Amino acid sequence: MTDILLIRHGETAWNRMRRMQGHIDIGLNEEGQRQARSLARALQSERPAVIYASDLKRARDTAQAVADMHQLAVHVDIELRERCYGAFEGLMYEEISHHHPEAFALWQSRDPQARFPAGERETETLEEFHQRSVDVVTRIAREHPEQRIVIVTHGGVLDCLYRAAHDLPITSPRNFSILNAAINRLHWDGQKFRVLQWGDAAHIEADGLDEIDRTHPAA
Repeated sequence: MTDILLIRHGETAWNRMRRMQGHIDIGLNEEGQRQARSLARALQSERPAVIYASDLKRARDTAQAVADMHQLAVHVDIELRERCYGAFEGLMYEEISHHHPEAFALWQSRDPQARFPAGERETETLEEFHQRSVDVVTRIAREHPEQRIVIVTHGGVLDCLYRAAHDLPITSPRNFSILNAAINRLHWDGQKFRVLQWGDAAHIEADGLDEIDRTHPAA
């Protein structure tokens, strides 16, 4: 049995302005840095055995604040990255709907097989991304049985794990929050994830940004 603290990175400037990040390596803004420090203090008594993070700077830097508190290293795993959105990346959400109206409509509908136009990188379908996200967290959990793990990743990954734990279809609209630097507690029993607590943001002391407006399916 493994306890997992699954955490979305702190706020970035692009979160604040609603610009699509995906695989673009955007760092934390001043508020995100404050959130990371507050998160580290909130987890001071947790005594994690290991800390993992996406290789993208916004997740690594959030994880590093927690790691410094516990004098641990951050294990970087590229499989913990956000979904790749191809040509959507770098655009404001309104620009996506203007420049790529058909692909935007598929994104909103949560079409599981839709592959958006490529940009610098090839895109992932929602189905591919969901499988990657669940697989990497499952692998990490299996590698650390009977331990407490901190995983700092991205909003889309949290969306996938919440759905897997609740047996929710990936096509259904999201009706749960995904906040920057909030604490989400999951339990892995060797077969399945179970959510113990979701969206604890009391340590942030200010309104955290949700992963995306609920009218959109993912970030």
